Amino acid sequence: MSFTQRFFTAILPKRWAEDMRAESLAWMMRCPCGFERSVWEMGGIRWKARGNPKRLITCPKCGQRTWHSVYRSTQTPP
Repeated sequence: MSFTQRFFTAILPKRWAEDMRAESLAWMMRCPCGFERSVWEMGGIRWKARGNPKRLITCPKCGQRTWHSVYRSTQTPP
């Protein structure tokens, strides 16, 4: 868990923190190489958000700094 995730889960009420985690798990980041991971697993938080932005990050799989598409998955997170 990243510092940001630890900070917000510590200060928010437990129910809100669980909702934030669940929603962040539903938001996915996809690299052009095909690698996909949830925003939460990448150390981020995406809660009460809209839209499909792009984020410039280094891909853990291919090692390239590329624009990752952010979208909300229709599948239920684990």
